[in-house]
Parts: sequence; C-alpha cells; structure tokens
Amino acid sequence: MRSVPLSLDPFVIAEIDRRLSSVSTEEDVRIPWAIESGSRAWGFPSPDSDYDCRFLFLRTRDDYLSLWPARDVIETPLDKIYDVNGWDVAKAVKLIAKGNATAVEWLRSPIVYAGDTSFRDELLTLADEIVERGAIGRHYLHVAKKQRAGTPTLKRFFYGLRPAAALRWLETHPTAVVPPMDLPTLLAESDVSDEVHRAALELIALKAETRELGAAPAPAVLERFVVVQLEHAEHFESEPVTNDMDRTRALADAFMRTQLD
Repeated sequence: MRSVPLSLDPFVIAEIDRRLSSVSTEEDVRIPWAIESGSRAWGFPSPDSDYDCRFLFLRTRDDYLSLWPARDVIETPLDKIYDVNGWDVAKAVKLIAKGNATAVEWLRSPIVYAGDTSFRDELLTLADEIVERGAIGRHYLHVAKKQRAGTPTLKRFFYGLRPAAALRWLETHPTAVVPPMDLPTLLAESDVSDEVHRAALELIALKAETRELGAAPAPAVLERFVVVQLEHAEHFESEPVTNDMDRTRALADAFMRTQLD
C-alpha cells in the first residue's frame, strides 16, 4: 500500500524511501508499515513543515529469542527536513496494550509511504480488542491541556485543537476507541457545528500559506469549542480500567506470533 499526495516534495519522498530501504538492509528488518506523522498527516502543515516519517519494523525470530535483544528503536539522522525513525512492532504492541494513542494513530495516517494492509488491519483489530477507551481519552485530554498551558500561539493552538477534536470524535462515537489521525477527518466525522467546521478549515488554509502564524488570538468560535470539549472530557480522568490484562497480554502475544511465522 502507498498513499502519498502529489503535493509532497518528490525529492524529499525519494530520500525517505531511500532511508527506509537502507534501514531494512542494514538492520536486517522488515518494515510492514511506514507513514507520515506530524502536521502533514494531522492535516494542517505549514509551507516549511518538516517530514516526520514513522515506521514499524520486525526483526528475525532469532532476534526475539536472543538473551541480548537489539534496540527497539531505529533512528536516522535528524535535520531540518527529515525526522525519520521507527519502533519495533513488539514495542508498539506493548504500548497499544497500555492505551498509547500515538502508536494507534500511526495505523490511521492518511499518508502511507509503504504498508502491508493485512498487517495494518490485523493490528487495528487488535487495538479495537485491547485498547482502553479511557486511556485514549486521557491521552488526548492531557495533550490538549499541555498545549494550552504554554505561551499562546496559533501554532500551539492547532496542537490543542486536534486532540480536542479527537475527544469530540470519541464523544460522537461512544463505542469506538481509534479516532482518525487528521483534523479535517475528525471534524467531518463528528457532530461539530457548521460554524466550528468552517472556522477550522479556514484556519487550516491560512496555516498552509503562512510560515509563521505568530501570536494572534484563535477564532473565538474555535476557542470556545476547545474549552467546552475539554470540560466534557474531564470524565476520562476518573474512568476505571475495565480490560482483563491477562486477556490483553494473551491477544497481544498471539498477534506477535503471527507476525513471526
């Protein structure tokens, strides 16, 4: 599977492809999933946004049986354009079992550099089985609160708006646990007002044309949306854990074994 918008720089994409191929060869790993994260995948890039490629990798069966396991993270050189690094699938599965929303988000990125759809679908199915909805809600609530605690800027506001929209998506879909990754889809699939939806899309369009949005105040309608949504989501702070951890670990182990057969 590959889903790369034509709007992305083809020379940058070629270098990302080269890095992924190099990692696979030099580290002797298989990469079943490689996607874009960050503002480009979140749906609100700036003209100078860097490229945040994230990938999941699998080592050989013998590597997982070793008493001296290799690192569960692989990194490539970081610079102003490229931020390309990945996690071992085992690390990702364990984080998903703990309710880590970042690991789940990677499976729903709209920008895919290389991907095995069967792998993605099986891991999403596992996530639906084992992820604690409360943990996902707390993740987005804490991310939004952290962004709002810093010096107000429009860029920081976007980083709080997206988790607020994810919380609204969870509210709109009371039995779901895996929200979409990008802000436009979160809004389109939620019951937000037309006014909120329109204001968000206008702000996204402005960010796409401006290198530095500065400290101008966010549109009042969006500011109210974020404040109200965070108030609604406070219940996630006290939601009890309901998953059976033994069952969660058994399902996670079973998934991992299928990837090594």
